[in-house]
Amino acid sequence: MSLSIGDIAPDFTLINTDGKKISLKDYFNKQIVLLFFPFANSSTCTEEMCTMRDNMKIYEKLDANVLGISVDSHYSLKLWSEKLNLNFPLLSDFNREASAKYDSLNEIHSPGKYDYLGVSKRSAFVIGKNGKIKYAEICMHTGLQPDYEAIMKALEK
Repeated sequence: MSLSIGDIAPDFTLINTDGKKISLKDYFNKQIVLLFFPFANSSTCTEEMCTMRDNMKIYEKLDANVLGISVDSHYSLKLWSEKLNLNFPLLSDFNREASAKYDSLNEIHSPGKYDYLGVSKRSAFVIGKNGKIKYAEICMHTGLQPDYEAIMKALEK
């Protein structure tokens, strides 16, 4: 299923770093930036999460919650979040359900792009308070970062 701007964002329930179940709808009091990423502790994912951490005041001014999502266990995400001193929640999609709903699960081997099957593709989605998708981006290579400027523009609309 491919999601488009204007579509209702699929709801999900995932486990946060404290082992608690968190649903997307719990965050509909603000806009939402969903960031799917392949691997905790990898260099590109670390750069992405630190970029979000360092710009959190901007996202707060734009009335947005940020959620990072990967297929890593909530145990490893907790250690990584603490190591990076992240100021937003990381959620474990260990069963790969949310990644699949957002067409962000790598299920096809494509050398040089996503060499690992069963991980989340680096993806960014902006969801409005009405639950509709305002921005959607799926990076075609694990080494790419999302377009942070486009994410900000979508939040400003």
